[in-house]
Amino acid sequence: MTTDLQASGDAPVAKPAHARSEAQVLRDLLPFLKPYAGRIVLALALVLLGKLANLVVPMLLKALVDGLGAAHAGHVVLALPVALLVAYGGSRIAVTLFTELRQVVFARVMARVSRQVTLQVFRHLHALSLRFHLGRRTGGVARDVERGGSAISDLLDWSLYTILPTIVEVALVTAVLVWNYDWLFAGITLATLIAYSVFTFTITDWRTRFYRASVEADTRANERAVDSLLNYETVKYFGNEEHEARRYDASLVHLENANVKARKTLAVLNLGQSAIIALGVTAMMWRAAAGVVAGSMTVGDLVLVNAYLLQLSAPLNLLGMMYREVKAAFTNLERLFGLLDQKQDVADRADAVPLHTHMPRVAFEDVRFGYDPRRTILHDVSFAIAPGGTLAVVGHSGSGKSTLARLLYRFYDVDAGRIAISDTAGDLRDVRDCTQASVRAAIAIVPQDTVLFNESIYYNIHYGRPGASGEEVEAAARAAHIHELIASLPDGYETQVGERGLKLSGGEKQRVAIARALLKNPAILIFDEATSALDSQSEQAIQSELDRIAVGRTTLVIAHRLSTVMGADEILVMDAGRIVERGTHTELLDKGGAYAAMWQLQLQQRRDEEKAQQVPVS
Repeated sequence: MTTDLQASGDAPVAKPAHARSEAQVLRDLLPFLKPYAGRIVLALALVLLGKLANLVVPMLLKALVDGLGAAHAGHVVLALPVALLVAYGGSRIAVTLFTELRQVVFARVMARVSRQVTLQVFRHLHALSLRFHLGRRTGGVARDVERGGSAISDLLDWSLYTILPTIVEVALVTAVLVWNYDWLFAGITLATLIAYSVFTFTITDWRTRFYRASVEADTRANERAVDSLLNYETVKYFGNEEHEARRYDASLVHLENANVKARKTLAVLNLGQSAIIALGVTAMMWRAAAGVVAGSMTVGDLVLVNAYLLQLSAPLNLLGMMYREVKAAFTNLERLFGLLDQKQDVADRADAVPLHTHMPRVAFEDVRFGYDPRRTILHDVSFAIAPGGTLAVVGHSGSGKSTLARLLYRFYDVDAGRIAISDTAGDLRDVRDCTQASVRAAIAIVPQDTVLFNESIYYNIHYGRPGASGEEVEAAARAAHIHELIASLPDGYETQVGERGLKLSGGEKQRVAIARALLKNPAILIFDEATSALDSQSEQAIQSELDRIAVGRTTLVIAHRLSTVMGADEILVMDAGRIVERGTHTELLDKGGAYAAMWQLQLQQRRDEEKAQQVPVS
C-alpha cells in the first residue's frame, strides 16, 4: 500500500529509549530469573564449594612444605608427604569439578533467559504499530536485539559467578590470614584491594563512554549497511556504489576512533592495576619474609601467603575486564529493554472480544484520520460495503485510498468516527472493541508492492495459512494462474525467491501474493492495485479470477486502472481525503464528473499505447 506515502508525510523516527539505571535493568531482568531460583542457588552453592576447595590448596601446600622441612628420617618421611600430596591433588580436582558442575547447572538458565527476553522483544516489535516500523532502521534494531541477547549471558556469568565469588574469596583469604597470623596481613590485603578497586572502577567508568560511542557507531554502521544492501538495485541503477561505501566508511571511522581510544585507555588501566598488585604482593612477601627471619613464621607460612596472593591476583587482574564487561552488558540490556519501552499506538482494550464473522458488512462512519496530527488525511469519510458486496475506491495518488485499507486492518486507530464490521449475528462491531488478531484474521490483502520472504515459493504461499496442506497450496496457486509457471521451474515450489522476492518479476510476485491471500480464505478481501504489475493480457486473466474469488466475500478494491472496477457494486472517487463522487460505473459516467474525466483520460492513454505498439508497414 504505497499510494498514500505523499499524504503520510515523513515517517516519525523512533525515539531512543530513555536512560535506565543499572538497578532498573536488574529489576526488568528479575522476573525472567525467578523461575530458575533453585538452579541459581545450587550454582552459587557449587561456586562456594569451589572457593572453599581453592582455599584448602595453599594450606595443604604449607603443611607439605613444613612436613618435608621438619622430617629427618624414617618411615614418617614417606607417609606424611604422600597423604598430603593426595589431598593436595584431590582439592585441586575438586576446584575444577565444582566449577564445571556450576557451568552444567547454570548453562540452561543463561540460554533460556536470553531466549525468553529476546523472544519477548521480538514479539513486542511485531505488536508495535506501523507508525514505529515506518520510522525504525532495521539494521540498528537487529543489532540492539543481537547484542542485548548475548549481554544477558555475559551479565549473569560475570556478576554472579566471577565478581561475587572473587569477593567471597577475598573475604575468606583475609579471614584465614587474620586467624593464623596478624592484622597486618589483612590490612595489606584490604588496602591493596581497595586501591585496586577504586582505581579500576574509576578508570573503567571513564572508559565506558568510549564503549557507548563504539556501540552507537556500530549500530549506525549496521543500519547503513543493511539499508544499502536491501536497496541493492537502486544503488546499481544510479551507480552509487562509492557513495554508499563512503557513507558506510563514515560510520566505520567513528567506530574505529572509539575502539582506538578504548584500547589506549585499556593500556592505562592494565598498567595501573599491575603496579597496585605488585606493591601489594611486595608488601605481603616482605612481611612474611620478616616473620620467617624472626622465627614467628615457617617457610610453609611464606609459601601459604604467596599462594594466597597468587590466587587473589588472578581474579583481581581480571576485575577491570569483569567490570567493563558488566558495564557493557548493562549498556546493551538498556538498549534491548528500551525496545520494550516503545509504546503500542494500537493496543487491544481490556474488554476486547474476538470477532467472528462471515460475509460481513463493513462500515466507515464519519472517519477522520491523519498520520501527523498537524495534517488530516481523511475528512469525515463515510461509506458501507454490503455483505458479500464489492466496493471500489479510485482517485489520484495521495488521495487517501490506501489509508482506508490500513485503517481497516487497524494499523492505526481513527482520530474520529469509527470503522465497524458485522459479526455472524449481523451486529456491527467497532474494530476497536475487537481483538486485533481476530480482525486481521478476517481480512486478506493483495498489496500493490508485494514483498516476499527470502524463502521458497511454497513457503510464501503457505504463509497465508500455515496449517494448510500441500494440495491446498497448489489449488491456491492454480487459482492465481501461477501453478504452471512454478511447475516449469527446475526446483518447482521449492524455488527460492531471493531477498524481498527480487528473483521473481513484478507480475510473478503479484500472483504469489494473490495465491497467498486466497489460501487464507478470508471473510474480507482487499485488492490494493492488485493487478498493477501485470500486463494487459495477464491483467484480464487475473481480473476474471479476482472477480470469481470475490464472490461470497466482502471486497474492497483500491485501483488506479478504472477498467478493473467496472463491475463493482459501488465506486467511490476520492480527492484530497474526501469522497467527491459515488455510484456505479454507468452512473458515474453519466454524471460527467471527475470519474468520467479519469475514464476518458485512461481511454486516450490506452489508444496512444496501442498506436505506439503498431509497426508501420513499409
